[in-house]
Amino acid sequence: MKLDYVSRIQTGLKRYKTIATNKATSRVLDGSYNSIYKGRSMNFDELREYVPGDDVKDIDWKATSRSQKVLVRQYIAEKKHNLMLVLDSNCRMLADTAEGEEKRDVGLISGGTLAYMVNSNGDYVAATFSDSKGIQFFPFKMGLMNIENILASYQRSVTYDNRSSLDKSLEYIIRNIRRRMIIVIVTDMEGIRNVNDSLMRQLVLTHDVLMVNVSDADIFGKKVYGVNKENYLPPFITESKKLRKLQQEKKKKLVEECDTKLKRYGIAMTTVNTVNRVDSSLIELLEKHKLRK
Repeated sequence: MKLDYVSRIQTGLKRYKTIATNKATSRVLDGSYNSIYKGRSMNFDELREYVPGDDVKDIDWKATSRSQKVLVRQYIAEKKHNLMLVLDSNCRMLADTAEGEEKRDVGLISGGTLAYMVNSNGDYVAATFSDSKGIQFFPFKMGLMNIENILASYQRSVTYDNRSSLDKSLEYIIRNIRRRMIIVIVTDMEGIRNVNDSLMRQLVLTHDVLMVNVSDADIFGKKVYGVNKENYLPPFITESKKLRKLQQEKKKKLVEECDTKLKRYGIAMTTVNTVNRVDSSLIELLEKHKLRK
C-alpha cells in the first residue's frame, strides 16, 4: 500500500512542536516530547483490564481467572503517549473552508499531521469516526501504515449521505477505552456546538481534549453548492445583503457559543483554513493547550 496521505504530510510539515498534558497521571506527552520509554522493558508495573489493540501475549491468565476480567501485564516501556483522533465524517465536511478548500481534506491533513508527530516519537495512534456501517475504530498502534489506513478510510467515509454525529464516536470511547489519552477532535463549528455536554464533561475528567475547527466558507457573492440539499444556492440568497448580515450575525453567535462551551471545559481550539497552514495552526493549538495546564 502506498503512503499517499503520509507523503503529503511529510512534504508539508515544516517543523515539530511539543504537546503538553495537564493530567499528571496520564503521562501522555510530557512537555519535552522526548519519550523516556523506548522499546520493551521487563520492568513490570501493574495489571490492567484488556482493551482492544493490546497484545494477547501480555494477558495474565492466572489473574484473569481470579478476577473474571481479562487482565494484561503493563510494563514500564508500555507507558507511551496515546493519541486518539476523533474525526467528524458528517457530509458537512464535503463543504469548503474559508480558503475554498474541501473541509474533509483540511481535516484529514490536520489530524494526520498530529498523528505523524506522535508516531515519530514511537507512540500510539488510534482513531474513530462513523461511516455507512456504523462506528469505525482503529485501535492504538504504531507505524506510518496505521496512519495511512486511518486517513484513507476516513476519506472514503465522508459521503453525501453521511449524517453521523460526533457523539457516537465519543460514546464509544467512553464505553470501551480505559487508557489515558490525548483526544483530538477534528470538526467544524456546527460539530462543536452539537457535541453533548455530558460526554464532554466525562472526557475532560480523565483525558486531555483538544479541538481542531475546520473553517466554513462564506456563502455570499459567489456560486455556492449546498452540501445538505445537494444543489447550488440561487442568486437571491448568495447576493442578498440582508441575508448576508443575518448570516454574519448568526455565525458570530455560533462562534461565541462554541467559545463559551470550550472554555467551560478548559479545551483549547485552533481554526484551520487551508492545508498550507496546518503546521502553524497546530502550533497555535499546542501553545494554547500549554497555557491551560
